[in-house]
Amino acid sequence: MPELKPILLVEDNPKDVELALTALEQSQLANEVVVVRDGAEAIDFLYRRGVYETRNTADPAVVLLDLKLPKVDGLEVLQRVKTDPEMRHTPIVMLTSSREESDLVRSYELGVNAFVVKPVGFREFFEAIQDLGVFWGILNEPPPHRDRTG
Repeated sequence: MPELKPILLVEDNPKDVELALTALEQSQLANEVVVVRDGAEAIDFLYRRGVYETRNTADPAVVLLDLKLPKVDGLEVLQRVKTDPEMRHTPIVMLTSSREESDLVRSYELGVNAFVVKPVGFREFFEAIQDLGVFWGILNEPPPHRDRTG
């Protein structure tokens, strides 16, 4: 049986992290959810650097990526992953409160798989996260490729 891929949540807002984790847990996904708080940490996780150098988990089933992040913003993380031949198939969902058209356009130009504006209401945000988790963690069939080993 293939290793269950983790979901990488890149979010700096503690309340959004808590709500997202609760929503994913209630979706009864078996996927581990890894939380990182800024874009630099996301890159370290994805490229197995620093504290993540020895992680033995598969590449993420999906990256739920906030747009406005400290250190390295979401667009920079997106660009880095989608221009890397080894990583470009990693699904990335921009999960943001930004309603700026330029952010939407730029995200799609860089190859984002989906752009989701965080709903303002608690219930709507909760349901959106559950739906994303189920789709990307269970339903989506990724292209066949071998996992990188380091």
